[in-house]
Amino acid sequence: MKGTEDRRILRTQKKLKTALVDLLKEKSLTELTITEVTKQANCNRVTFYSHYKDLNELLAAVVEEHLDGLVSYFRKSFQGMERFSSTDVQRHLPIFEYIHQHQFIFRLIITGEVLPGSQNQFCESLGQVAATELRLEEDSDIEIPSLNYFMTYGSLGFFLYWTKEDFKDSPEAMAGKLALLHGKMYDGAVVLEE
Repeated sequence: MKGTEDRRILRTQKKLKTALVDLLKEKSLTELTITEVTKQANCNRVTFYSHYKDLNELLAAVVEEHLDGLVSYFRKSFQGMERFSSTDVQRHLPIFEYIHQHQFIFRLIITGEVLPGSQNQFCESLGQVAATELRLEEDSDIEIPSLNYFMTYGSLGFFLYWTKEDFKDSPEAMAGKLALLHGKMYDGAVVLEE
């Protein structure tokens, strides 16, 4: 019975998340009500409050889910490798593909206009993986944590540019540009064993 309840809970949360994202395409978060979201999700306010305290918490759950997906795609970019070159476009491509597939929500995350702190969450998510699962191939005079922050937050500017340009360049083109920039900063990285 517990498994059935868990599936129902997950299904309800998914319906609420989907409803919120759909409604955010029409209105700003401050203009939305819980009643509108529950109506769109085909559930009631009591159900909503059994999962989330307010719309901000629901939006935070949407952001967390998408950042978890982004981290998975980031890991996918070096899965099964012992090392990679900083100029390897294929290493950057999965991240751009994932963001491109979820343009609307990543526009909200990357611009930081709807959920304060989402830009930091974006950077910290990617930075945590880089800090714990990768290391530079060559020696550096710069401390690795500071270089990691520089690369991650610098990449945020790159992703912000892409959103401001309405994602006009393909994920392949953007991955190529980022690989070129990374190639100017480091030669390659070694994947640490799990």
